[in-house]
Amino acid sequence: MAIRIMIADDHALLRQGIKNVLDLETDFQVIGEACDGPQTVEKAIALAPDILLLDINMPKFNGLDVIKKINEQQQNIKIIVLTMHDDEHYVLEVVKTGAVGYLLKDIEPGMLVTAIRTVYAGESFIYPTLAKKLFSEFSRQQDKVCEVVKVSGNRREEGLTQREFEVLQGVCQGLSNQELAKSLFLSEKTVKNHLTNIFRKIGVNDRTQAVLYAIRNKIVILE
Repeated sequence: MAIRIMIADDHALLRQGIKNVLDLETDFQVIGEACDGPQTVEKAIALAPDILLLDINMPKFNGLDVIKKINEQQQNIKIIVLTMHDDEHYVLEVVKTGAVGYLLKDIEPGMLVTAIRTVYAGESFIYPTLAKKLFSEFSRQQDKVCEVVKVSGNRREEGLTQREFEVLQGVCQGLSNQELAKSLFLSEKTVKNHLTNIFRKIGVNDRTQAVLYAIRNKIVILE
């Protein structure tokens, strides 16, 4: 079954270039295009693509507004942001808004294809050089990590134990395994075991994906 993709960018030449790349993949199908914010929201809701490739700097209202409006009405569209912005705070805002992928526009075509397949499979994808910056931003904001709203309910939904939840909070604060072990009075081996269980339960492969999952699903909340 083809992965149904929509492209939203105000530059027609860039849309065509992306479409040309995607058309080379036999299991990709570009089902629509949009050139501004309102048109993106309207078409995305009407077409319900699997993946929306979204330029963050859209006319009339920006990509953050687009993400919010789409998520209010259509929960099944996975949004990958395409942008020139590589500021870690900006990436964090995009992730908090609900995007599951963040790519810079100067990427190689192969990385775009990989990102689409990764996101379609249910994982997050952040441009590799931005992942480290993103963790720096998490660390900078570590004093702003709040207690979860309805903690016990969210924890039960994910199947996390109290200790696993505490470990996940620490990961979102940018703590290393050694720092987690010290703060929770555990051995590093026990911390690693907890991380393995957390990754398995929430369906991710690494710390970055775990943090993105936790923020999107409001398991932890960064103000």
